[in-house]
Amino acid sequence: MAKVCVPLANGFEEIEAMALIDVMRRGGLEVIVAGVGGDVIFGAHNIRVIPDTKIELVTADDLDLVVLPGGLPGAINLANDENVKRLLKEMDAKGKYVGAICAAPYALKEAGVLKDKYTAYPGWENNIRPDGYVSDAKVVEDKNVLTSKGPGTAICFGLEIVRKFAGEETYQALKAGLLADYC
Repeated sequence: MAKVCVPLANGFEEIEAMALIDVMRRGGLEVIVAGVGGDVIFGAHNIRVIPDTKIELVTADDLDLVVLPGGLPGAINLANDENVKRLLKEMDAKGKYVGAICAAPYALKEAGVLKDKYTAYPGWENNIRPDGYVSDAKVVEDKNVLTSKGPGTAICFGLEIVRKFAGEETYQALKAGLLADYC
């Protein structure tokens, strides 16, 4: 079973984080929620989450993917955290997957792991890197980097992660069960 870390920093986008965690767990992936900056993390809309662990305790050796939810100021807080940057760099150096949605590709850029093509929240690409931005895609994969647009694409993003790590059969069954025919 693939193991995924979802780091949460204060100001994270709740729809993205919860949809990703839920869809990946439904797909049979082991998901660890890692807190960045506290024992209780507050979302952008004041929803509180108690993480499974702290980001400083997470290493790339045990993971297949690290995926970052967006939201503001959550994405900025992720980008500024040295432990998040360390983990993203370790994952990339080992050829393991990293991912981000909405504003969080900014953190991938800041860690130096963003590849040529990506997507993000419309208009936010100017804070990341306008070249390479793919505006019409819900999910973009470039080498070991997965990105998605925002809250409305979070289920699709989670499903694509399930497809990659749990296979087509699990993806199709989960997609049907979620009534996600728009993905």
